[in-house]
Amino acid sequence: MGSQALQVLRQGVWASLTGGWFLDPHQSAFANCFHLYAWLFLLGLPLVLYTAPGGGVELTVFRRPGSTPPVRCSSQHSLCGFNQLSELLPHLADAGAATDIRQLVQEQGSNNVIVTAADRDRLRCGPRPATGHPPPPPRRLQPHAALLRHGLPPRLPEPPRGRPAPPGRALTLPAALQLAGALLLPRGALHEAAAFDDTSEGAVHYFYDESGVRRSYTFGAAGGGYENPVGQQSGAEPPASSAWDRHSPSSSVTSAEAAEGPPRPSGGLPLRRGPLEAPELELLEPPREPAGARPPPRRAYRCRVLPGRWVRLRYDRLALLALLDRNRRVPENVLAVALVALVAFLGYGLLLRGLFRDLGLFQFCLVIAGCQYSLLKSVQPDAASPMHGHNRLIAYSRPVYFCLACALIWGLDAAARAPAPPGPRPALRPPLLTPAAARAARDVATVFTLCFPLVFLLGLLPQVNTCLMYLLEQVDMHVFGGTAATSPLAALYGLARSLLVAAALYGFCLGAIQAPWGEQQVPLLFSVFCGLLVAASYHLSRQSSDPALLWSLIRAKLFPELESRSPEGPPGSEVRDPLPEQLRASLREVLLSDLVVCPAVAVLTFAISASTVFIALKLPWGCLAGPVLRPREYSQFEVRGAAQLMWFEKAFAGLQALERLCLHPAVVLHALTHQAQALSARPDAACLHAQALLLTAAGLRLLRGSFCSPSQLPPALALALLLFRCDFPRLSQGLLLDLFLASFLAAKLWDLLYKLRFVLTYIAPWQITWGSAFHAFAQPFAVPHSGLLLAQAVLGALLSSPLAPLLGSALFLLSYARPVKFWERDYNTKRVDHPNTRLATQLDRNPGSDDNNLNSIFYEHLTRALQRALSGDLELGRWGPAAAGDCFVLASDSLNALVHLVEVGHGLVTFQLRGLEFRGTYCQQREVEAITEGVDEDEGCCCCEPGHPPHALSFNAAFGQRWLAWEVAAARYVLEGYSISDNNAGAMLQGFDLRRVLLTYYVKSIIYYVTRSPKLEEWLSHEGVREGLRPVTAPGYADPDPTFSPNIDEDFDPRLGGPSLPAFRQAFLGWIQHCAARRHPGDFRITSPRDEWVFADMDLLHRVVAPGVRMALKLHQDHFTSPEEYEEASALYEAVAAHEGRLVISHEGDPAWRAAVLAEAPALLALRRVADEAADEYKVVTLNRRHLGFRVIKVNRECVRGLWAGQQQELVFLRNRNPERGSIQNARQSLRNIINSSCDQPLGYPIYVSPLTTSFAGAHPQLRALAGGPLGPAAIARWLANAWAR
Repeated sequence: MGSQALQVLRQGVWASLTGGWFLDPHQSAFANCFHLYAWLFLLGLPLVLYTAPGGGVELTVFRRPGSTPPVRCSSQHSLCGFNQLSELLPHLADAGAATDIRQLVQEQGSNNVIVTAADRDRLRCGPRPATGHPPPPPRRLQPHAALLRHGLPPRLPEPPRGRPAPPGRALTLPAALQLAGALLLPRGALHEAAAFDDTSEGAVHYFYDESGVRRSYTFGAAGGGYENPVGQQSGAEPPASSAWDRHSPSSSVTSAEAAEGPPRPSGGLPLRRGPLEAPELELLEPPREPAGARPPPRRAYRCRVLPGRWVRLRYDRLALLALLDRNRRVPENVLAVALVALVAFLGYGLLLRGLFRDLGLFQFCLVIAGCQYSLLKSVQPDAASPMHGHNRLIAYSRPVYFCLACALIWGLDAAARAPAPPGPRPALRPPLLTPAAARAARDVATVFTLCFPLVFLLGLLPQVNTCLMYLLEQVDMHVFGGTAATSPLAALYGLARSLLVAAALYGFCLGAIQAPWGEQQVPLLFSVFCGLLVAASYHLSRQSSDPALLWSLIRAKLFPELESRSPEGPPGSEVRDPLPEQLRASLREVLLSDLVVCPAVAVLTFAISASTVFIALKLPWGCLAGPVLRPREYSQFEVRGAAQLMWFEKAFAGLQALERLCLHPAVVLHALTHQAQALSARPDAACLHAQALLLTAAGLRLLRGSFCSPSQLPPALALALLLFRCDFPRLSQGLLLDLFLASFLAAKLWDLLYKLRFVLTYIAPWQITWGSAFHAFAQPFAVPHSGLLLAQAVLGALLSSPLAPLLGSALFLLSYARPVKFWERDYNTKRVDHPNTRLATQLDRNPGSDDNNLNSIFYEHLTRALQRALSGDLELGRWGPAAAGDCFVLASDSLNALVHLVEVGHGLVTFQLRGLEFRGTYCQQREVEAITEGVDEDEGCCCCEPGHPPHALSFNAAFGQRWLAWEVAAARYVLEGYSISDNNAGAMLQGFDLRRVLLTYYVKSIIYYVTRSPKLEEWLSHEGVREGLRPVTAPGYADPDPTFSPNIDEDFDPRLGGPSLPAFRQAFLGWIQHCAARRHPGDFRITSPRDEWVFADMDLLHRVVAPGVRMALKLHQDHFTSPEEYEEASALYEAVAAHEGRLVISHEGDPAWRAAVLAEAPALLALRRVADEAADEYKVVTLNRRHLGFRVIKVNRECVRGLWAGQQQELVFLRNRNPERGSIQNARQSLRNIINSSCDQPLGYPIYVSPLTTSFAGAHPQLRALAGGPLGPAAIARWLANAWAR
């Protein structure tokens, strides 16, 4: 735990503050030095350029006379490589060095000796002799001789590069000082021990301690001695030559130790040298290779500089990757260089403008260094990174945000210094755009830029692609009324589409405003504008923001050969996925319908607008135990069929269509007409174009919003009337612009309400569920920070940022802004089947046999069922009110899935389903019980139980329902699926009678398939088959194979000791004759050599033996329900024929199994092997297609966003690997375990995550029958043909 916390502090917190630099103990000293020097260079360069003469401000360091001089730092000696002591070693003389050290101690008068450059020269030269002869040249000492002369063990081997040193490898500070004293001061000669009992003075013994670290012990006088770690793990031979590092831990030597010399052996306790994390030690000379040994290969990395130009770097590839981040493509290199140059240019430009002084100047240079260094060595993982491992995109976040912030500061500073324009303020110029306001905004942006290290530490800014998607989506949604986006490309496509439509309508609006208006007359051009605006809004509301589906339809029309390739199997395979064709058919219907409806809507709107109706008229504008309006399936214990269409569902669909297609467009057109008339009466030449553009955007946003989400316009209208008619009438700019602004405020207020509900529900003290001791510790600290929490909630609502509970506790932190699709990764489940698994892996331990992998097919089928029904069910109100971003939980007996609505349009819904494990954890089961159990039996009221009124909840139950982050949206929702039943195969075959039944059905099934095969005559005339069967017809023949037994084989002849032909005829002749009379013109291994005639024709194996085994398994299943049902040959024959037509029997790893499930086969059967730590058994899995009943639970979407953000922070940034962490323990009020389990792996563990799937309302059969289907050219042609025929 301590090492993990240290790693988080070093690689997470410190690296986030510096932009990526931290001391990595797993890297070499060169890599750490390179990183430090690069970061210091990037930090000092702008500071030096700014403080240089003529470049900015000069900094002067003042020191009072007589004050203590600055302490000389020795950190450079250990890390940066300037170690005077190690440079001194090769040139030391024995006596002179010691004398000089003592002289330095006396001169400095301190307990610590600081070896400076001048002192190093003195130590190198040593004491000059009395004679005038020059001193002898310095001589190199042999490693062993030098070390023994100074009284040390022969060698200390170094560990491998890139690995942490073992516990006994390093030296403590006192040990390092003793080592320095031993090297500088003379002592007695050492020698290796002659025997294990050699205790003479200076004898050195080597041994391994209990940790496997190689150590040495030197005996001294009177039996004393000292121990020294050698630092080699047991099991590895000591190298022939080791290495002392040229960079010792420090250049400081304690004066007492220097005076006393090295530790002398004594009779007292032995001196132990403990561990100290220090750089690796190397020899004074290069290691010598033994005779005949091959020299190690010199590795080089080929670095591509230009096309066709390479530079060979004498550096290991893996070490080079650890040294710098690798840019894989040329555009990445160009972008990195451009960002570095832009950061330097903008940063130095702001420095020259004089916006930073004193500590702010250094902090700004620190921010510049972090932004540039992150392009060399980025923070991994970053607090805003959504994935484990190396994230290449996160490296560009800091420089991009820095450039944007600097550009904003530059622009605001220019606006603050600009003089105010003379004359009155224009009408459309906000009062906030003044020099004083610009100056205040500039200061706020400046402080925010200086807080970049803290901002990135807390992860308040998303990575670049997420930010781009968020900005494009927010502009499209709140300015043009678009829907949510599913990817950055979809967000760009949606905004470009909206801008294109707005640009096309802009000219009509501008011309309509400039045209003269009468009191009871509307310009013709404005009526045209209204018609085109409503038609365009109607069409855009029915289209998805993802262009992939539209492109698929275009590609299928223009390039059909590309679509003919099956993605599920090799070319020519019969396995095809029907979903893409269904989606294209639905989109084709929508486009054809819009082709007819949009012109009709445009003409109708033009006629209504031209009739001056909008000028002449002013349009006015749980405690129960069960639902009041109940579906027919509500009281059924088991669903028997499809959901019945109720009268209130028809009424809901009709009223919603009336509201969506008539009332809301009428309100918007009314406001648009009066706004245009008011603007035309007082035209302002300076703002005429801006007014026309604003009217176009407001009309487009409100009309598209009324078509997509009609339930959101009435609250916005009420808020607009309250704000601009009652509270602030002076700020009103007309009903259209007031409604445009109020729609944005209403959306943010709803987000704020969801956030406050989530926080209050999560931290309510009477239902708090502490998952760990930290939760209990953090609960009291959440109370005094309620003001900060409210401020975070308001800011999060404005920025669409979730509130993440810290480690699942009651402390909340604001995360970075997220779009409606609030997860960055497009994680989709890839099913493991036989075709995509190696044969060796299947034979050893097939990964596809895992229960989760096999059960994921049911969630995939559930996704297909939702694709057909979800959009229509939302139109009928079966899920209650739903909007983009809402989250639901579908719960049944074995299926539990989280459904997230990403995009909700007019007649379409884009969603994603995440299926959880069938056999969930204890916490998951407790939460499933909470959402499936009823509360109508609770009769409590505070501390007593007075009961409750009929069809109502008690006081306690009603109070508890108010403090939940979820609610029951539908108690019984019917959807088509598969009922799953599994039986233990071992229990079914324990007795001899059951085995006899199975083998009897096996033989009868083979007879059935043989007689039904059209190749029967060919097989009977085949020479290989006849040769194999010839011994069977001999008199007295019986198969002596020990596999056969009289207990389980019907045709076993006890007289002959095996199955014989007469016994076979006696047992199965009646069945053979019946099958012949009805005939019209996993793994099946043949182990006996006498049965190899089956391979004469492989169709005999594939179409007779294999289906026979499978059919016998099904008949054996039926035997348990009705043992006497198949005694008659006719009943058995009819049952086998019926099963053959409707039943699919296959192995679950076979692609045919998945294809049959997706094709909705009526029944399926398979034999599954369940292998885990507890048991290894087989189960017979039976699937029957039927309608299932689900319980639909609507979850607070801010609860899902916040819990997911907390999991991402805890597992990715804080690296919490505890599988029983407190943040995933069950919390019934918030469904914490279910929500966190549905995250993308490795944050959660769903067994299936569907791709983003779009459901169209036109595919719903009941809604199609109610509305009459889409109105397209084909429907009109059929109606005209029927009318003509009548």
